[in-house]
Amino acid sequence: MKKSNFVALILGTIGIVLFALGMVITLTGEFGTMNQGVILGVAGLIVLLADLIIWRRMEGKAPIKITGKTLGTVALAILGALLLGVGMCLTMVFGKMMLGIVIGLVGIVLLLLLIPLTKGLK
Repeated sequence: MKKSNFVALILGTIGIVLFALGMVITLTGEFGTMNQGVILGVAGLIVLLADLIIWRRMEGKAPIKITGKTLGTVALAILGALLLGVGMCLTMVFGKMMLGIVIGLVGIVLLLLLIPLTKGLK
């Protein structure tokens, strides 16, 4: 295993754990710890962003260029993930089976659109 991959693995694990704990703490309303959860989640996101920057530098790759296509791809990924999550919540938590399935399928289709958008069709 290359050193850059090992560093990315460690930082990625730390970032994901911090982000996940922050989300759990924020969404658990019993203890009134929303502010602490948000801070922990943001710290996780910062570690993940630093992980991306450090890994790209260790691999000798150029920084990511922020273009309209990059922003559109990120927006599509976020929208697809949110719609998939909302569909799952409607189905499992609120008991609205058909609405949840339809919204979840729309989210899955949006996420599948990322493949030809990023890789292209040949």
